[in-house]
Amino acid sequence: MPSTDYTGTMMRLTVGQALVRYLAAQFTERDGRRRRLVPAVFGILGHGNASGLGEALAREDLRSPIAEHLGAVDRTVVSPDAQRSARSLPFLQGRNEQSMVHAAAAFAREHRRCSALAVTASIGPGSTNLVTGAALATVDRLPVLLLPSDAYSTRRQGNVLQQLEHPGAGDVTVNDCLRPVSRSFDRILLPDQLLTALPEAMRVLTSPVETGAVTIALPQDVQSRAAEFPAAFFEDRVWRIERPAPDHVRVAEVVELLRTSRRPVIVAGGGVVYSDAEEALEAFSAAVGIPVVETFSGKGAMQHDSWRLLGGVGVEGNPAANAVASRADVVLAVGTRLGDFITASRSLFIDPAVQFIGINLVAHDAAKLGGTPVVADARATLEILLEAARTGGLRTSVGYAEEVAGLKTSWRARRAAAVDPAAGDELTSGQVIGVLNARARAGDVVVTAAGAPPGDLLKIWDAFGDRRCHLEFGYSCMGYEVPGGIGTRLARPDGEVVVLVGDGSFLMAPGELVTALQEHLAVTIVILDNHGYQVIRRLQMARVGEGFATEFRERTAPLLLDGEGPVAALGGAYLPLDLAAVARGLGARAWSVRTVPDLTEALEAARQVEGPAVVVADVAPHRDLPGSDAWWDVAPAEVSDDPTTRSLRAAYEGERRDRARFYF
Repeated sequence: MPSTDYTGTMMRLTVGQALVRYLAAQFTERDGRRRRLVPAVFGILGHGNASGLGEALAREDLRSPIAEHLGAVDRTVVSPDAQRSARSLPFLQGRNEQSMVHAAAAFAREHRRCSALAVTASIGPGSTNLVTGAALATVDRLPVLLLPSDAYSTRRQGNVLQQLEHPGAGDVTVNDCLRPVSRSFDRILLPDQLLTALPEAMRVLTSPVETGAVTIALPQDVQSRAAEFPAAFFEDRVWRIERPAPDHVRVAEVVELLRTSRRPVIVAGGGVVYSDAEEALEAFSAAVGIPVVETFSGKGAMQHDSWRLLGGVGVEGNPAANAVASRADVVLAVGTRLGDFITASRSLFIDPAVQFIGINLVAHDAAKLGGTPVVADARATLEILLEAARTGGLRTSVGYAEEVAGLKTSWRARRAAAVDPAAGDELTSGQVIGVLNARARAGDVVVTAAGAPPGDLLKIWDAFGDRRCHLEFGYSCMGYEVPGGIGTRLARPDGEVVVLVGDGSFLMAPGELVTALQEHLAVTIVILDNHGYQVIRRLQMARVGEGFATEFRERTAPLLLDGEGPVAALGGAYLPLDLAAVARGLGARAWSVRTVPDLTEALEAARQVEGPAVVVADVAPHRDLPGSDAWWDVAPAEVSDDPTTRSLRAAYEGERRDRARFYF
């Protein structure tokens, strides 16, 4: 711990210099492993931060290679002497602030929330570009530190460039947009406010309960202002991430529920991964004979294949997992928020006597669906439950195991047919995933976010055997994928990082290929080119009866905006987009493929590239994987002059009546 005696040696520094020096001295420790808390800063420099925070970062950026601080430190226990010598704070030049926050979120996820990146932005649009990334980080509970520049703290300059002049609130700036999407927000108006603001920011970043986007707004004149700071403030500080143990009364309640259960199931969420609880989950599941289904964030929570590992659950899960979950009499939810996609809009668990158990560090999530809340660390709780199960002789029946195994076998046969590389004359997204899965090695990770890829990977990716799967679906944010791959690669120097992205999402953030090129980051981006937002078209067909403005088609006649006459539809030919040419223009190696053999050859070549590589797969636009047999509460229009829509609404009303439940 740093000294709290601030009456000794003082140092005269600018606010920017003090902030950078403080960040360079922060570490986390969990289970004896120490890491840099904030090992680097992403950003774009402008008039709001170039002479303040930018000046300070320029003094720290070139002291040692970036890999030493972002990847390698995570894999070794670093001695205190080595830590004291590692004082550089590298600066990463991104292309868009939203994408930088996405990269920072992926970096934190790969470090299991024990390390985070900072993102600085100039005043105005650079700062408001952070908002979407901040929302994603807070929704997904991933630590990122945001350092947006702000309007002058004084007003002698008059209104400054890019300043919001709010007629009813003179102290409001555009950075106030970040308040609702940040777990912690502060604005530094005086230099000595750093003495309380920075430790509080580090506390929130390292709290598994409170973590998310942490914002410290920095007026551009304050960044450059100098003051006397206590030297002790910049001593090394270690933020220990603890493992709260469960209450013994709650443990007894859980054991009793499991003792009387005949059909228990475990829903494994991201908390299992963040807690390093995979081995504990595996041991507990094996000891008691409880099948495990996985959420998007929990994909890979089980690292060994067996009858107990059923894979993804919910709206985008697989039929076997959903069949077992739907009939469960006890649902043990570990580290999951139990969102609507996982619970199928709270319709999945149909046993009228079903009971829920929530193991979660966040009390709000632990108590969801009227469950027995166990507010504790996932790994610590599973280890204690394992001992209790062994002592109490808890074990499910052989008949239950046979039933679960049979359902899994049946699903695997259907899945094999869906990804069969020889099926049909057109390449499908399922075949692409099948090829990626077959060639993945231990240590590889596949990254994706919005659209169809997260659901498809949840359904059919084999994440066991250390073939990791990073599915951002808490916020389902298009444009996350490429920067997410960059953040994952920064945190994970070994293995291959593959980004699976639809053409629509790729077009939102292709510029981040330049960041990968600049930093020599080996990331393979596989683009599923199916000519549009086809997963939304699929939803339209199910809830509207026809597709509208979801495919990349040309307008059939010139667009008229005078309100006279009919508007020509976007119903012409597919647009002739050459995404491989776009990638090449941004410095990446790129291939276009239409067949499984060409895809396999391109992927092997991409693995050898020491930088960004892009494989554009031309896939059939309307050929989907098998459904999940789960329901999702999306309501068709209640009033419509279209008979198809009216019919769909009537069917929906029946489904809602039969399926919708409310657990309390």
